[in-house]
Amino acid sequence: MVLEHLLPEDWLEKRTRYAFLLAAGYSIIGIFAAKILFPADPALVAVAFISLLLLPELYKLFSIEERMEDREKRFSMKELWKDNKPFLKIYIFIFLGIFVVYAFSAIWLDSLSTNHLFREQLAMRNGSGNAAISLGLFWNLLVNNFWVMVACFFIALLTGDGAIFLITWNASVWGTIFGITAKNAAIYASVNPFYYFFVIMLIVTPHMLLEAMAYITASISGSVISKDVLLEKFESRRFNEVFLYNFMLFLFGILFLVLGALVEAYVLNNIGLYREIITQSMLSAGL
Repeated sequence: MVLEHLLPEDWLEKRTRYAFLLAAGYSIIGIFAAKILFPADPALVAVAFISLLLLPELYKLFSIEERMEDREKRFSMKELWKDNKPFLKIYIFIFLGIFVVYAFSAIWLDSLSTNHLFREQLAMRNGSGNAAISLGLFWNLLVNNFWVMVACFFIALLTGDGAIFLITWNASVWGTIFGITAKNAAIYASVNPFYYFFVIMLIVTPHMLLEAMAYITASISGSVISKDVLLEKFESRRFNEVFLYNFMLFLFGILFLVLGALVEAYVLNNIGLYREIITQSMLSAGL
């Protein structure tokens, strides 16, 4: 890509909010390119394109992260949070940029285009929607989300930056499902779909961001450990320090995951308006 060579290495770290625009722009490009180049099945190809477009910037971020950890004199929780706060913010804005593009696309596009462009994302709705509402149990949510988090960690550990695919995938799934849920429920209730989408966001944003933070911290820790294996001698003092540093980051991810599952379980069991919107959406779609 040309863009990352035109901009300073640390521009995204200093201007974290621009990550939202970067991810949104790459999402539009990725969806459009997948539709043109792979018209038969663009859903997963678009996710791959978006991930590939984001990789150069993420590689620079992990290089900065490794240098920051290398300068640390001693390990502390304060320094752990201070060093990783900009990267967490960047990842969150990337996630939200992808999420918004998919959500708005699901609302704006006609049903035929949506079902074709986002076929794989919509397939997840049939596999998770009814089960989550009928069970609504904390442990069920926690276990399901934990395996996604573990997958993010190990993919990042093995590939360095590859976990961005799973983060992009989750953002695209959530965006598509919440967008199509708002659109279908709005058709059933004869209201503006963006009103329903706004209501859904008020309800789901806390647990969605907590889960996203869990996946992101797992990805960052796995990526930095992966690079540390190449740069440091195994079981050296520096290797052990970096490993401990990022293992603690992974534990933070588990904390985010537990909190996210608690909030989501509460929402599914206690927010009647949310269940009503989902029911309206299913009735409208004939599910």
